[in-house]
Amino acid sequence: MRPITSFKAYDLRGRIPDELNEDIAYAVGRGYAQFLNPQRVVVGRDIRLSSAALTDALCRGLNDSGVDVVDIGICGTEGVYFATFHGAYDGGIMVTASHNPADYNGMKFVREQSKPISGDTGLKEIRAFAEKQDFPKAVRVGARIPTHIDAAYVQHLLSYIQLDKLKPLKIVVNAGNGGAGLVVDQLEPHLPFEFVKIHHQPDGTFPNGIPNPMLVENRASTVAAIRAAKADFGIAWDGDFDRCFFFDETGAFIEGYYIVGLLASVLLRSEPGARVVHDPRLTWNTLDIVAQGGGKAVLSKSGHAFIKQVMRDVDGVYGGEMSAHHYFRNFAYCDSGMIPWLLVAQILSEAGKPLSTLVASRMRAFPVSGELNYRVPDAKAAMAAVETRYAPQALRIDRTDGLSFEYPDWRFNLRGSNTEPLIRLNVEARGSQPLMQAKTAEVLALLGQLGAVSADH
Repeated sequence: MRPITSFKAYDLRGRIPDELNEDIAYAVGRGYAQFLNPQRVVVGRDIRLSSAALTDALCRGLNDSGVDVVDIGICGTEGVYFATFHGAYDGGIMVTASHNPADYNGMKFVREQSKPISGDTGLKEIRAFAEKQDFPKAVRVGARIPTHIDAAYVQHLLSYIQLDKLKPLKIVVNAGNGGAGLVVDQLEPHLPFEFVKIHHQPDGTFPNGIPNPMLVENRASTVAAIRAAKADFGIAWDGDFDRCFFFDETGAFIEGYYIVGLLASVLLRSEPGARVVHDPRLTWNTLDIVAQGGGKAVLSKSGHAFIKQVMRDVDGVYGGEMSAHHYFRNFAYCDSGMIPWLLVAQILSEAGKPLSTLVASRMRAFPVSGELNYRVPDAKAAMAAVETRYAPQALRIDRTDGLSFEYPDWRFNLRGSNTEPLIRLNVEARGSQPLMQAKTAEVLALLGQLGAVSADH
């Protein structure tokens, strides 16, 4: 077989059918089995039009390797995580391309206890086995066993909140025609909330655009629905709902960074002294809140595989990335797009204050630029030039992930993307929006001299 180009740093992702097709999916199933030698593997899929056929081929590859497949059907990525750790299976594979265009698909892989398999922990080996196609003959052909996890999964989600503390909030939910609406419908009978559902039905043609709320142009329908319904807050998800994005009662988008702080503060109340894992892009608000809560902040490289490993290493109660990934110890240290909004709903119910009020003081204390993405002719040269300019005066330089420079009243992180040919800039300041804006413009001016072009438009 020719090289499989769809393997990335954390997962497999490519255009259908050139980079990913049924032959490749079959070979990947065989390669996964050859690498892990499992007996029972969970397989789930998203709502994309190509997912069912790819899943069939993947399952054939696993079965022909002697592996029994626990087929949980259409779900979110966290459904595979949950089924794998809850059922004590040997691994799991989710067929999904998350927020990528409709003609893409992919796979995410875990092993026992939903430990991630990434480029450093097995993806390269799976790729090599799949390409070589020298598969050992199986003693038996495995079975494909349709399995329902919905009831157990919903009960697990509800275990993170106290139902008697919830108030009858009105919540806008935008599934982006991905899979999140299916879970909202299952949770709804258990909750006192009124849901205003938009783009709710799963539809792999994505009639309302690709489900990626990180794109500003994709937020308008959520904002309009919040204002029209006078809702308490709004949520939007990407296609496989491993990320969730929040909007306050005015329709304003809340940067994921401030949600990390909010969730950390609540989880530390029940467990003072616990460890909270965070990424290096934006840190001051998180560090401040964790210190106030009596916790210990632990820095990790960005990316789900790194965060999950650090979460396990330090037994973190919670981990958060500004990119809207939220990780929980009781969820096998994995990320969930459902647990965060349930927790936020309880926070609002108990506080009796709107979401805008709960985050306003933190936004004033630590204003941020938001993540700015740029294409540059030479990323290494750009990073070197920035270091030459900013290192001499820095109080602290951190290289955990890219370059972080700290000064008394502002800091920034510049890093190369793990998944795209981009550099990403994040700037924050202490209590001064004008300073943050001025320093952002200053760094961007230097990048502009190096040929940087915005990739956000």
